[in-house]
Amino acid sequence: MPNKVINVSVKDGGDAGELEKLKKQIQDQGGKITHEFKLIKGFTAEVPDDAVSTLQDNQHLNVEPDQTVTTQ
Repeated sequence: MPNKVINVSVKDGGDAGELEKLKKQIQDQGGKITHEFKLIKGFTAEVPDDAVSTLQDNQHLNVEPDQTVTTQ
């Protein structure tokens, strides 16, 4: 099954402890953490396609596809 690359970060007012729970959930579902952010509380992970929707249900965290960001 193909993997998607996602970025996860704590929402404003969110519980940072949820990051550790989500890391474990990702690993339990066959994914892996590929990068830990230094400036913000978050990480990048590779996860199976079918796991993305269940990970996005966490109200404390932003879970979004990894994409290129540009400035104008």
